[in-house]
Amino acid sequence: MSFHDPRPQSRLEATVFGLVQGVFFRQSTQREASRLALVGWVANQPDGTVRVVAEGDENILRQLLDYLHRGPSGARVERVEANWAEATGEFTGFRVRYL
Repeated sequence: MSFHDPRPQSRLEATVFGLVQGVFFRQSTQREASRLALVGWVANQPDGTVRVVAEGDENILRQLLDYLHRGPSGARVERVEANWAEATGEFTGFRVRYL
């Protein structure tokens, strides 16, 4: 008998704009995502933004999205562009990616 998780799994892909590099944004996002039991990754981008890809329950992903609008105390978030999709199931944990 196979176990089916009834919770809908979603994917959040977000780009965070503003003063978001050099302020522990990646590390604090990883900590928050892990606390929420989400999987995926966070990485600085060459253009100064931070990119986040996370999968899990949509309601919990919305909590992470709320966090991305604030960030850690040193960050100054100007805006967050978010896209939603179906989860791919490709991740086993949440990590900081170095590009």
